[in-house]
Amino acid sequence: MHVETPDLALLQDVVSDKVLAAMLIASEQLDKIGVRHVLVGGLAVGAHGYPRATKDVDFLVSEDAFEHHPGGFVTMKAGMPIQVNGVLVDFLSAEAMHVAMDPPLGKVGIQIASLQTLVHLKLLSPRQKDASDLIELIKAGAAINIVRDYLQQHAPKLLLRWEQLIKDAAAEE
Repeated sequence: MHVETPDLALLQDVVSDKVLAAMLIASEQLDKIGVRHVLVGGLAVGAHGYPRATKDVDFLVSEDAFEHHPGGFVTMKAGMPIQVNGVLVDFLSAEAMHVAMDPPLGKVGIQIASLQTLVHLKLLSPRQKDASDLIELIKAGAAINIVRDYLQQHAPKLLLRWEQLIKDAAAEE
């Protein structure tokens, strides 16, 4: 299922209502405290065309999410939600991950990372689950060439891994 614009409706009946509610509440809280964020992780993978169950909520956040103290000590900004009704909320720093906070996608409400940003983050991960997510997105019709162009410009060291995942996806079909 190829998805031009990510759509959270794809998560209905796949992801628990408790996780979806936590996603909305956490995003509203981040908006309230002025932290720029986009949805990433399994929920974003689902919105981009490969819906799967997940038990947490992941956001890529800007430096607005952190307070820098003397001596290089960094803490999260007050009010950052780390759990909502028992659902864990995780944060990835765009700066620390060397990933741009691209213009968010999606409808009014939750903002979803672009396919390029999502792939970039997943390629940085050593976890097999993240590679599997990418293979499934490719099989679902992800815009391979758009991601390829993005990686050539922003993360050329990850391009070889992306090309291998494309081959792996083709071998599974």
